Formats: sequence, structure tokens, C-alpha cells
Amino acid sequence: MSLFCSALDFSYLCSMTYQELWNRLTPLYDAGEAKAIARMVLESEFSMTLTDLYTGKVNELSGKDLAFLDDIFSRLEKGEPVQYVLGKAEFAGRAFHVEPGVLIPRPETAQLCQLAEDELTSQFEEPYKVLDIGTGSGCIAITLALDLAEKNKKAEVKAWDISDDALRIASANASALNANVSFEKHDALNLSELPESEEKFNLIVSNPPYIADEEAKDMEKNVMEFEPHLALFVPNDDPLRFYRAIAEYGKKMLAKNGILAFEMNSRFVRDMEQMLSALGYSDIRSVKDQFGNYRFTLARN
Repeated sequence: MSLFCSALDFSYLCSMTYQELWNRLTPLYDAGEAKAIARMVLESEFSMTLTDLYTGKVNELSGKDLAFLDDIFSRLEKGEPVQYVLGKAEFAGRAFHVEPGVLIPRPETAQLCQLAEDELTSQFEEPYKVLDIGTGSGCIAITLALDLAEKNKKAEVKAWDISDDALRIASANASALNANVSFEKHDALNLSELPESEEKFNLIVSNPPYIADEEAKDMEKNVMEFEPHLALFVPNDDPLRFYRAIAEYGKKMLAKNGILAFEMNSRFVRDMEQMLSALGYSDIRSVKDQFGNYRFTLARN
């Protein structure tokens, strides 16, 4: 037993195993998810492979590292999402810094980026002008900027949010990933107050709040207690409020045939299509995500 462990008087810290770690999470998660979270922590913080886990490498960590690991799992046991605990989330093959001021990027949102990029590059000439409204961690704007740059496509990408925390985090992510994105503070519900510009966007993309308040009772604890409600919920009687405001702005600020690309709540897919049609958009289509749910709506100005 190390001197560090003796001083702490936590004998269990000196004999921690991979199985003991993930078992600590089974009151909150099923066994498969608990194992995945434990693997994520051990790979991220200690560069352990799956082989390392099954050959007992966890038990070879120093007392100091085991104490650090115990602190991480104490937070996870309280329901804190692993991405917040580690301070990062994987999205579209890149690591983004996240903290409780922004939503954790979901894998389906990467599909929104791909759909938007495909529409953009097939319909317009460079340089592209792109706007991401409600950027959060910046994952959409940064992904589009980097993916286009990697294909030697010129683009001017802007990203807006009302949250100072979100803009701070998104700006830091852009700097860390060397993405050319400009950030501004704007309220998505008050875009009509912005002056109209002659410079139009080819693409406006957004993943705004879209979960109705009445759905909160079915949400998981780690989402409800840790992720920002401002970025999640909309009133039951007006679930399309953000989409309507953005779509109305898009009628003024999208170029001819400009693209509107939304991530959305599958409950409101028909309402969304009807709203966009009433505003005068064309080529409206809703697309399913990898889980078979209608998750995205695209339209043209």
C-alpha cells in the first residue's frame, strides 16, 4: 500500500478495478452505458486501452491518480454528465470543450452539419456565407468552417448566441481548433430588430430549443439537473417560437434559393412544414436521423 493511500485512510483506493468503477454507475445507467462511461474516463484521463482495462492496469495507478479517479466517479454518481466532468465532448471527429453553460453536442447534430454542407456546396458558388443561430458550444459553426476549409472551400461563417457563457466557450473552441468563425451576441427571438443588410446568407442553420415544457417529466436526471434549460425548453403553447423567428429573419436575409436548415422535435414536423410553407419557403423536406426519427427540416428561400 502506498504512503498516499495510508494517509488518506481509503484502502479501497489502492485496489480499485475497472469492474468496481463501472459498477458504481449502475444505479444510474444500464451496464453497457456504465462500462462505456468508465472506459471514456480511463481512456481520456489515463490513455488506457480496452486491453489495459481487462488486464488490471487500473489497479496499477498511483494513489494520487486513484484519488483523482475516485473524485471523478463521485461526480458521475451524482448524475453529472461525463462530458462536463471531463470538460470535453466528441463531435464530428473533434473534441469540443463543454461546461454547464452550453448543451453537450449530440451525435445527430453532426448529421445536420453534413446535410447543410451538402446543400450549400451543391447549390452555391464560393465564397459561402453561413450563419449559425444559437451556437452554444460552437459545434455547428466550427464544424462547417473546418470541414469547408479542409475541402479548400472559402466560407465566411458567423455564429450568434444570447448567452455570454456560450459565446465565451464557443470562441475558445474556435481558437483551440483553429476555425475561422466570428461570434456575436444576438437574441434569436428579436432578430427583426437587427438592421437589414445587402449582404445575404447562403445558409442559415440552427439547433434552437425545441423540447416542450411538458416533456420535462420524461427527461433524464443528468439532463434536467445539469444542462442549461434556456437551451432546451420552449412553452407548450408555442413550441416553434424560435423556428418562426429565425425563418422570418431568413426571408429577409437569405439569398435567392438560400438554405434554411433546422434540427427539430419530431413531434412538430408537420407544424414546422406548414409554418415554413406559409412563410413562402419552397423545397421543404424533413429528414430522419440515424435513430429513425424526423430530426431535421430543410427549406429554400
